[in-house]
Amino acid sequence: MSETATFPGDKIASIEEYEAGYNTFDDGDMVRASTVGEKNLDKTTRVASIKHPKMLSIPKVGDIVIGTVAAAMSSMIAVTIDYINGKPTTSKVECICSIRNLRKKNVALVNDIVTLKILNHLNGTIHAAIDEPQLGVLFTKCRKCGGKVVTMRDAIKCTECSWIDERKLSSDFGKSEFFHLRE
Repeated sequence: MSETATFPGDKIASIEEYEAGYNTFDDGDMVRASTVGEKNLDKTTRVASIKHPKMLSIPKVGDIVIGTVAAAMSSMIAVTIDYINGKPTTSKVECICSIRNLRKKNVALVNDIVTLKILNHLNGTIHAAIDEPQLGVLFTKCRKCGGKVVTMRDAIKCTECSWIDERKLSSDFGKSEFFHLRE
């Protein structure tokens, strides 16, 4: 392998010399690789990045992502990212979203489809928010019987067993046009 080849976690540069660019992250001391590829140190812009043969889709700060809730805990949810700004991704990168400040019993449950906004990349973890009106659950099913649900003010109600549950619903909840097919 060439001397510019890197693996995830490899040290690329010091944060005093370079900023983290594509496929890299800042661990507080060093810029490290987040994927396999070739190291690229741009001396004019002072940005360290990794060129990957098949570019991984890692969302940037401010991107809107759509994904499936992989884990739901009392203070946060973990989401597997399926779409970045409406375009499909196959990288299966995960992000975490704090739900501590929301006053809902169930913001989102496992297997719900949610839309989030990327806040930052910190210590190799992607952090997202769900607090804006267009962000939240786009699709869910009844957690008791798995039936279809409809909105009822700020909650959802199952059309089969009439179970009422609380979620942080997106303003786009129930609309099937929340993603674009490959163009």
